[in-house]
Amino acid sequence: MGENIKIGLAQIRSGTDKQKNNAEIVKMIEQAVTRKVDILVFPEAAQVSFEAALKDEAEQLEGPFATLIRSYAVKYDMMIVAGMFEPANDGRIRNKLIVTGKNTEAIYQKVHLYDAFGSRESDLVEAGSDYLVLDTVFGTIGFAICYDLRFADQFTAMGKKGAKLIIVPASWGDGPGKAEQWDLLVRARAADSEAWLVACDQAWQPPKGTAPLGIGLSSIVDPTGNVRARLGSEAELMVFDINLRNVEAIRARIPIL
Repeated sequence: MGENIKIGLAQIRSGTDKQKNNAEIVKMIEQAVTRKVDILVFPEAAQVSFEAALKDEAEQLEGPFATLIRSYAVKYDMMIVAGMFEPANDGRIRNKLIVTGKNTEAIYQKVHLYDAFGSRESDLVEAGSDYLVLDTVFGTIGFAICYDLRFADQFTAMGKKGAKLIIVPASWGDGPGKAEQWDLLVRARAADSEAWLVACDQAWQPPKGTAPLGIGLSSIVDPTGNVRARLGSEAELMVFDINLRNVEAIRARIPIL
């Protein structure tokens, strides 16, 4: 470890049609291949948006969506991270990330559910209980989803477990002050963990009720909380080289962990 990691943020705009979503995902993967991306990150709800009837659209971890993601990770020897929904045992669903490729296979289940701003994610979604930090060929990486960003202790804990990069897919709800909160939180959580933070949001969609559909603004933040790259509101692929060698030096100078 020590070389640059080429990170791709695939800021897609998922809808209620899973076939169209899959086509957009494949298009982004193929663009990422031409740019020699090592880790490609899709948003939360990449499989299907929060506007959909999620109980009907949720799939097993061996179902069509996860199989598609795994197959392309193998085909192009790339790590891919993407948000999906899995049926739970109590009639609800689970909001998960699939992390696959480059000798890695793992699942993260969203711990903190979006019971805020008029939404009640917990009515439909079963919360996870464990944080996820993985040792990978790229180094130690932590994972979180969207509303987790409001909970500093999760990110401090991942930093203490050695995560030098934290990947956060999101489908951030639009509304008054929400873009400013997104900026504050991605920067603060990078500083809390003293790790690079990669936050990939859904591209902006017009708000529909309280469903969080995305605002864009996918961001790359360094371990001191400085935004190093950011997208606008539209669907787009952003590629950025991250080098984890500076993380230990920053942690030595600012020993908060």
